[in-house]
Amino acid sequence: MNLRPYQQQALDAVLSGFREHSRQLCVLPTGGGKTVLFSHLAEQTDGRTLVLAHREELVDQAIDKIHKVTGIKAGKEKAEHKATHEHEVVVASVQSMIRRLDRWPDDHFDLIVCDEAHHSISKSWQKVLNHFDLWANVLGVTATPDRGDKRNLGCYFENVAFEVSMFDLIKQGFLSQIVIKTCPLKLDISGVKQKAGDYDAAQLGESLDPYLREIARSIKEHAGDRRSVVFMPLIATSQKFVAICKEEGLRAEHIDGYSEDRKGILERFAASEFDILSNAMLLTEGFDDPGIDCVVNLRPTKSRSLYSQIIGRGTRIAPGKKNLLLLDFLWMHEKHNLVRPAHLVAESDEIAEEMTQISEKAGGQGELELESLQSDAQKQREEKIREIIKQREHEESKLIDAMTFCEQLGDTEAAEFQPTKPWQKKPITEKQEAILKRNGVNLRTVNGKGHAMQIINAIYKHHNSKPASQKQITAMKRAGIKDADKATVADAKEFFARRNQQRTETVYA
Repeated sequence: MNLRPYQQQALDAVLSGFREHSRQLCVLPTGGGKTVLFSHLAEQTDGRTLVLAHREELVDQAIDKIHKVTGIKAGKEKAEHKATHEHEVVVASVQSMIRRLDRWPDDHFDLIVCDEAHHSISKSWQKVLNHFDLWANVLGVTATPDRGDKRNLGCYFENVAFEVSMFDLIKQGFLSQIVIKTCPLKLDISGVKQKAGDYDAAQLGESLDPYLREIARSIKEHAGDRRSVVFMPLIATSQKFVAICKEEGLRAEHIDGYSEDRKGILERFAASEFDILSNAMLLTEGFDDPGIDCVVNLRPTKSRSLYSQIIGRGTRIAPGKKNLLLLDFLWMHEKHNLVRPAHLVAESDEIAEEMTQISEKAGGQGELELESLQSDAQKQREEKIREIIKQREHEESKLIDAMTFCEQLGDTEAAEFQPTKPWQKKPITEKQEAILKRNGVNLRTVNGKGHAMQIINAIYKHHNSKPASQKQITAMKRAGIKDADKATVADAKEFFARRNQQRTETVYA
């Protein structure tokens, strides 16, 4: 099996990177061919390779793909299966390897591959890796798009050898175009609590129950001619949803980890014997069916990596497949960091928010292509930024620079001030900023906290040298103050402070 251009680049980058780093990470989106990549890497490695996975489906898929790509028959280390020391490649579940480490010398493998590497920093994975990684190179492959996830993986992996985004592969034609249909149905999850950093699955299931029939009807209306995968938070919710779908005339089936004929269900779905496959997060990894052309995520999440895994079930290309449709329902929630389709390709949260707003406004206007939506949002965002800059320039045109301001106050020292001490170079405080703004000073011309202090002292000094008000002068004359007509604000402050002190002493005498 020939490598795609980006896969060849990734392979070259990994091989080159191992000259300096023994633990590397390679980031490819779902459908990007991670297994093909590490199969070729295993073939080119001088020595033996261990591929680690955390689920049976992933173990079997890796063994099958390695044989198709390289012709190598990998040994299986899982449950009742035991690989031999003669196998050039061994594919194992982490759970089995933990119990069988005594079977394998710590220097037996020259390359360790962590499939779905975002799991690799867990205690179970680390126990296996620490047994071998003193002698072997380690490659982690993952589809995670989250900077936070990669930062966490950085506690083990030393280098990101190669990375390509979902959007890049869509543009290159290696992944399916994605279109969004925003459904007007508003699902209220504002009362759902968080658990382990994400929405509580049990409460999500309860919140979804009242909307299941409307959801089924939305799928029938907008994706009735597509092969759809639906992700639910709970098995019970998925089962209830499938029963409702059948009542609505849809061909649907449920699958979970306890399904007796799990393989048969997937085969019938692939053969289009039914149209909707509903599950409770079982199919987020290790499920490869390129013909899927609609994904409905009814398990709202704050995790981009989880969301990407869900949507990735439909991003592969297939003959006759036009695009992937994402049915995006409106989630009513208190927190605004819920992951939506825009986050798959947006370069920033601001662009994602702009894209989401556009798609929601166009909810009744049909399907929107994700790439075009991103382009429109980028243009709108840039236009907003230009307006902000224009407004800021207009506002600043009314301000005065710090040097000119101090010269007008007659304070040369403040006008020529240059920070010399570390504290003077620190950012100005909120209180200083408020005073300077109130006096029309352009903050961009203020060189730190020390400079701000000098300017503010000059302001107070100038203010205190101004003539006292007529009301103050009258009060001072009545008190017998000579030359009250020539009094300054400072003189008036001193007079009233002294008078108040005298009154207080009289009261308590």
